[in-house]
Amino acid sequence: MSLRAKFNLVILAAIAAGFLIAAVVVNRVFNDNARDQVLQNARIMMTAANAIRKYTAGELVSLLPMEHNGKFVPETVPAYAAQKNFRDVQTAFAGYTYREPALNPTNLSDRAQDWEADIIGLFRNEAGKDELVVERDTPVGPTLNLARPIVIRDEACLTCHSTPAAAPAILTKTYGSTNGFGWKLNETIGAQVLSVPMAVPFKLAHDAYVTFLLILAGIFAIVFVVLNLLLHYLVITPVKRVSAMADAVSLGEENVEAYIKPGKDEISSLSVSFNRMRESLKHAMEMIK
Repeated sequence: MSLRAKFNLVILAAIAAGFLIAAVVVNRVFNDNARDQVLQNARIMMTAANAIRKYTAGELVSLLPMEHNGKFVPETVPAYAAQKNFRDVQTAFAGYTYREPALNPTNLSDRAQDWEADIIGLFRNEAGKDELVVERDTPVGPTLNLARPIVIRDEACLTCHSTPAAAPAILTKTYGSTNGFGWKLNETIGAQVLSVPMAVPFKLAHDAYVTFLLILAGIFAIVFVVLNLLLHYLVITPVKRVSAMADAVSLGEENVEAYIKPGKDEISSLSVSFNRMRESLKHAMEMIK
């Protein structure tokens, strides 16, 4: 095996190992960055939902009547206001959802699904946990779900949710007296669950990842070519000329053309030393003759 072949095998092995390591590490970094970006957006939207809830509870509840045309006014419920407002976001961005599911809601449309009930159960079992991030596969692709517990901190909430007898009559008339009662102070009764699709961020991360790999492959290819050129002109070519001169001298040829590689590197020193040996051998042969 020639020197060039050995050199190229080592370089190609190093490039392949470096490319593989970079591919694995960078793929993880890009995916983690995409996931962090989605989570950051989810937290921003969750903050906006809480702002709507706070505004409704602090500014609108006291201004709106609880009953209108013989029906309960849902706009007085902060959870309703936050979810209603988010439906405009869902219209513009498919796959984005915001819900406030509960284990025992007044409105059955807010009843927790199985996976949401699992989240609520976790919050109930771990009282100190204030946030949970869950990733799920859905029909629209992988989805990141940011959840925060809904805990009864205000006794005013129990006015509508302690017992059917204590609740406003219009509330039980609209939703019945079966659901949404028996809540207790400091009890986790539900969760805020914001779902954000990850298909688009992951696609952008994948496209950036492919672009990075193509650029990296191009850089490795350039380095490989440059190293081969350097090997050819700085090592292989001078060594071949020194080898040819050595062969000629060993076969007893006279007037072998001298070759000294310009420079001060090791190959240059080798050519100088061999040329000195050639001259010494030539003088010795002349003395013998």
